[in-house]
Amino acid sequence: MNKRVTLEMPEEMHQLIVEYASEAGAEPDDYLRQMIQRELENLQDLAAADEAVKRIRSGEDKVVSSEEFWRGLDD
Repeated sequence: MNKRVTLEMPEEMHQLIVEYASEAGAEPDDYLRQMIQRELENLQDLAAADEAVKRIRSGEDKVVSSEEFWRGLDD
């Protein structure tokens, strides 16, 4: 189920969104939805990277070189 969100923004920001949406061949609502989706995906990626760094720092995971990674896989 979709939810409606209303937000206020400066006129200059709205105008930029309209311009960029037009350049992309999209309606402003669709363009904003895509922008929000990309940002949410970026935030998820950052959270996953932070968790990976924590596991490496704690010793739970380790970093290996590409040579180590590929060693033995060619056999």
